[in-house]
Amino acid sequence: MINRILEFSIRWRYFVVLLWVVLIGAGTYAAFRLPIDAVPDVTTNQVQINTPAPGFTPLEMEKYVTFPVELAMSNLPRKTEVRSISQFGLSQVTVTFEEGVDIYWARQLVLERLIEAERNLPVGLSPELAPISTGLGEIYHFTLEQAPDSPRDYSLMELRTLLDWFIKPELRNVPGVIDVNSFGGELKQYEILVDPNKLVSHHLSLSQVIDALRTNNSNVGGAYLEQGGEQQLLRGVGLIQSLSDIEDIVISAEMGTPIRIRDIATVGLGAEVRQGAATRDGRGETVMGIAMLLKGENSRTVTDAVRHRLVQLEKSLPPGVRINPFYDRSTLVSQTINTATTNLIEGCLLYTSDAADE
Repeated sequence: MINRILEFSIRWRYFVVLLWVVLIGAGTYAAFRLPIDAVPDVTTNQVQINTPAPGFTPLEMEKYVTFPVELAMSNLPRKTEVRSISQFGLSQVTVTFEEGVDIYWARQLVLERLIEAERNLPVGLSPELAPISTGLGEIYHFTLEQAPDSPRDYSLMELRTLLDWFIKPELRNVPGVIDVNSFGGELKQYEILVDPNKLVSHHLSLSQVIDALRTNNSNVGGAYLEQGGEQQLLRGVGLIQSLSDIEDIVISAEMGTPIRIRDIATVGLGAEVRQGAATRDGRGETVMGIAMLLKGENSRTVTDAVRHRLVQLEKSLPPGVRINPFYDRSTLVSQTINTATTNLIEGCLLYTSDAADE
């Protein structure tokens, strides 16, 4: 058998050399594509269910939200445990499955049971599944800051709006990124501060104001008219575009005179109620983003893609706004690989020298 292999190798030596080169190239390519991480991900198969409920106390959250969801998940196949956290305004239920269970199959089971659980929840609450990530999924941290030489001052609300509506959608298109979490800043919202005295003087209720806002913020499609061989579409445009649009909404009429929002309330921009803030280096509040890794992806290659994408996005930001990273998973992985490589080489050299001395 060995003679035949030697005879074949000598006769077809150019083919053997070519095959050897191809194998080395394939091995090198596979080595650089190998999913290596600094720490092993030992997270179990988990599916998290988050239910936001503004205004609910922890006791109400446990009683009216967490318990019905837990009850619906109690007899799932191949489930190992169900645990939960109930806090002000948020319920989180974590369902853990056996090792080897396909995470997408597990999420499908949970979604089917959520349909049943949602019937028993208070009106207006909608549970949602957390992204397919793990405790080690935070691969890239960065802050959105104002540069020292900025031509203008940017508020925390403006920076948070840039992060949520410009940077996050772009980063979500990077392969391997499942989500981007936002922290800090002020979440922009439109506020209508109703004057109770004016409301009573016009014989109106708060529910009438809410109904008027809801019904006057939509576009309505209609039919079409044929004119000159063309179709002219008919539609009603009613989406709110500015603060003045809100102020002009009609609530009711009094002796033929329309009563608008501006007659009984003050309209302006405000920030959503928050429970914390993000700071960095003791320089006050900032706006922070965290790129989350899809479970099972190569953290090193995905982190490199996120870094390159942020460099491109920074060129499109308004003047004076910059992206300042402070945690990069690929740096940690590279340093870990260098440390392991150095230790192996030094160990081999020491072993070789000891063997030579003997």
